[in-house]
Amino acid sequence: MSERVSPLAGKPAPASILVDLKKLEDAYAELRPDPSVAAQRVAFGTSGHRGSSLERSFNEWHVLAISQAICDYRKSKAIDGPLYIGIDTHALSQPAFESALEVLAANDVTTMISKGGEFTPTPAVSHAILVHNRGRKTGLADGIVITPSHNPPDNGGFKYNPTNGGPADTDITRWIQDRANHLLEAGLKGVKRVPFAQAKGASTTHHHDYLHAYVADLANMVDFEAIRSAGVHMAVDPLGGAGVNYWGPIAERYKLDLTVVSDVVDPTFRFMTVDWDGKIRMDPSSSYAMQRLIGLKDQYDVAFACDTDHDRHGVVARSSGLMLPNNYLSVLVDYLYRHRPQWSKDAAVGKTVVSTALIDRVAKRLGRRLYEVPVGFKWFAEGLFDGSLGFGGEESAGASLLRLDGSVWTTDKDGLVPALLSAEITARSGKDPGEYFKALADDLGQPFADRVDAPADAAQKARLSKLSAKQVNSTELAGEKIEQVIDRAPGNDAAIGGIKVIAATGWFAARPSGTEDIYKIYAESFKDKAHLQAILDEAQKIVDGALAG
Repeated sequence: MSERVSPLAGKPAPASILVDLKKLEDAYAELRPDPSVAAQRVAFGTSGHRGSSLERSFNEWHVLAISQAICDYRKSKAIDGPLYIGIDTHALSQPAFESALEVLAANDVTTMISKGGEFTPTPAVSHAILVHNRGRKTGLADGIVITPSHNPPDNGGFKYNPTNGGPADTDITRWIQDRANHLLEAGLKGVKRVPFAQAKGASTTHHHDYLHAYVADLANMVDFEAIRSAGVHMAVDPLGGAGVNYWGPIAERYKLDLTVVSDVVDPTFRFMTVDWDGKIRMDPSSSYAMQRLIGLKDQYDVAFACDTDHDRHGVVARSSGLMLPNNYLSVLVDYLYRHRPQWSKDAAVGKTVVSTALIDRVAKRLGRRLYEVPVGFKWFAEGLFDGSLGFGGEESAGASLLRLDGSVWTTDKDGLVPALLSAEITARSGKDPGEYFKALADDLGQPFADRVDAPADAAQKARLSKLSAKQVNSTELAGEKIEQVIDRAPGNDAAIGGIKVIAATGWFAARPSGTEDIYKIYAESFKDKAHLQAILDEAQKIVDGALAG
């Protein structure tokens, strides 16, 4: 990423940047959002509502309003099965869970909370919804995941997963968002609520063993026999996240040579090394955040980590160190479609428009259809649900895939399975994922990729999101003929909220950020770094010209 790197990047977090937990939790309970201020309203981005209590963008009122809106949505759609709810290890997740349960119980929603108060990874919630709904037409379940993913420690997040188990699509999130903001504007009039102690003891509140249900079912996803018999020596760093207590039982149940590097949970995340911009971020694809695990590279055949809600993965190969997400996704696609004989011959390969074009080349060589969609994992949910997609992956290290028998596993991102697959790949191919990628790149081309962020105000972002292919007048990109300019995704014809410009050996895509006053340019070259830089320079000019025009 071409940005100004903080002097703290990659170093242990100093005390001066640690969040004040008491201040954070007090702000959650005491500060009221002002719905007339845009930044303090409920806003569902690509993955739910996120914010910080200190900035009045994630407070008790937000959670009460969203929870009631979800109850109202369920009622409007006659969803009357259980609601599965899970939380991660961020400081604001527990108070948000308490607020949500107070509303769910008051609305008589049958709610499945985690047995023993165990933290719950996002994929374990998706898995629970799908297992419950299998073969049913009525009494369908849905879920809530309380997590801001890998965002900094002062953040909170709240996400709704409907009956297909995946992230809610735009129609649903818009409905919930609008209803929640209406409730905020009305001073929470219309929100039903009971005290937490009453909610916890309510006849509608039940305990569910997410951990055991998920871990026991992993045998239908990963070839543990191959990993055991090859004696793959592994390490995992849960990064203090929701899956922290899952890895021990996984190692024990499947008799794996797996070392858990740390099982510490600390909502300040003081054990992290600082990310590129001087913030603490539990991002398993960032070399700055992953220093602890990278330092152990030579001691293990393969090592891996997951982010705070365990829906993203990061893989450290002995041969190459921390793998770029796009590189490992390419390896997963090539490996899985060769080693999952029970998958349908028609199961397509899912990727986002800003993921590497190496996946396109891999899919073509495999003779598989490519399903390319806008940014956001929600676009893969239906395909994973009905088995028309074997795999869905996005550039930010999020992926899910079908079971060994070709049926649905999760329709939300799963960090644990792709992490464990790095060991299966090592066992069955005789190469660690870094070596596997090198062989792939030798055959199909070595990608060079980068992303740059540029400032953009709200008006510019709105213009960029509506940019059409017709507004790009250039005929060449870095010395090559432009083959295609798209503003809609080839897979599902949904608007990509920007443009993608494609030439024979390189491409770029530009789209506004959903959360910050910036736009992002993603670029890739199959020539060299100089060609990549030329693409980025021209991309900037093309976008600036289109924005000015």
